[in-house]
Amino acid sequence: MSNNRREFLKLAGLAGVGLAGTSMLNACATAGASAGNVPKQAAKSHRQVFNMSGYAAPKLETVRIGFIGLGQRGPGAVNRINRIEGVDIKGLCDLRPENVASAQKILANSTHKPTTYSGKEEAWKEMVDRDDIDLIYIATPWHLHTPMAVYAMEHGKHVAVEVPAATTLEECWQLVETSERTRKHCMMLENCCYDFFEMLTLNMARQGFFGEIVHGEGAYLHNLVDLNFSKKGYQGMWRLKENFRDGNLYPTHGLGPICQVMNINRGDQMDYLVSMSSNDFTMGETAKKLASQDSFYNEFANKKYRGNMNTTTIRTKKGRTIMVQHDVSSNMPYSRIHAITGTQGAARKWPTPAKIATSHEKWLSETEFKAVEEKYQPELIRRLGEMAKQVGGHGGMDFLMDWRLIDLLRNGLPLDQDVYDAALWSAIAPLSEWSVANRSNSIDVPDFTGGAWQKNTPVDITFRGGGTTNVKI
Repeated sequence: MSNNRREFLKLAGLAGVGLAGTSMLNACATAGASAGNVPKQAAKSHRQVFNMSGYAAPKLETVRIGFIGLGQRGPGAVNRINRIEGVDIKGLCDLRPENVASAQKILANSTHKPTTYSGKEEAWKEMVDRDDIDLIYIATPWHLHTPMAVYAMEHGKHVAVEVPAATTLEECWQLVETSERTRKHCMMLENCCYDFFEMLTLNMARQGFFGEIVHGEGAYLHNLVDLNFSKKGYQGMWRLKENFRDGNLYPTHGLGPICQVMNINRGDQMDYLVSMSSNDFTMGETAKKLASQDSFYNEFANKKYRGNMNTTTIRTKKGRTIMVQHDVSSNMPYSRIHAITGTQGAARKWPTPAKIATSHEKWLSETEFKAVEEKYQPELIRRLGEMAKQVGGHGGMDFLMDWRLIDLLRNGLPLDQDVYDAALWSAIAPLSEWSVANRSNSIDVPDFTGGAWQKNTPVDITFRGGGTTNVKI
């Protein structure tokens, strides 16, 4: 008889005389917590130095901006910011001179006369060191996000950083601690929080349409195999290499809007998560096939890739649940799901068309849907929605995000997303990696607010005190 079996029978015997109930619960809890080595950063306690939630930095009449990273995402951001009044683009930086030259062309007929930085690994620091820049906009490979954001905040700059803001728990804590110490904003550029249906459901939730929120679902289901393996896709194949990690590597697009609906960090908080991945059925075989045709791919042919589908489930302190999925290698239609379940109603964006329900029997008809949409349409969409579609950026949500950021900075108002959101949403990736590696054991989610979530309040999504920034089409 194994020692484990003897221990189980011993505990069962104690239960028979009324002594083992608590022991069994403690034994089970300990088994989950001790599987593998739980990252010490996951259990870190945080004493908040300054609460950045709801923080309103001094007004900036003109927001002076420097851009780092002008490859995949940066040029679009330069184009969108160029359409917003009350900004001055002071610097453009990219390792590749040709990327900087392309971005300069976007501003050829504008009033912006940025200084350019390129050609060496740390050229970006020269730009950040300047005294005449207020905001650093970061659109570089993932592993550079936190080092650049931390350096910028330490040099007196607000930061807007592409997703994910961090790739490790240690980096998440670095962002939080630096933002609190410097009192500089660190906003993750989670554009999906500004998509039209997501904004609609957020306003509906704020006005009680769904009743008590029970459950939310988000995802990033997007076949990127061709792009990830393309030699012309990402510099140094960096995004393909990220897929050597097995977990929910890109959670924030689906997670961010759900967290806002649930007031996570502002009245509720994540408690723990579990994560499970399928095997890899696609990327490894693709690498081997390409290597058989082109020696360039030899270094990728014998790597272990993340599973096709990862499913991560999260429980909050108030007993709500969240499901987040990630799959970038299966053949399925694009989806971020965006589903909300409440005691009085529900909504679901994908599969399209988007749907809303007020009973368990059926979704609202098209006419009923439009009536709800008209009643709960956020002021941001009402005023800028059509203009945003013209400017573009994932259907306009990128522009709404950029405009809202600039308007809040110019009016000295709290940002929609703060450093605690950037850290928490990004932390799901490394936490999920640990869970996957430990047979889907649960792992506690750190409280980056240091307990302040219990008194923090949701950010006002109306134009109260703001909405003064004009747009050039």
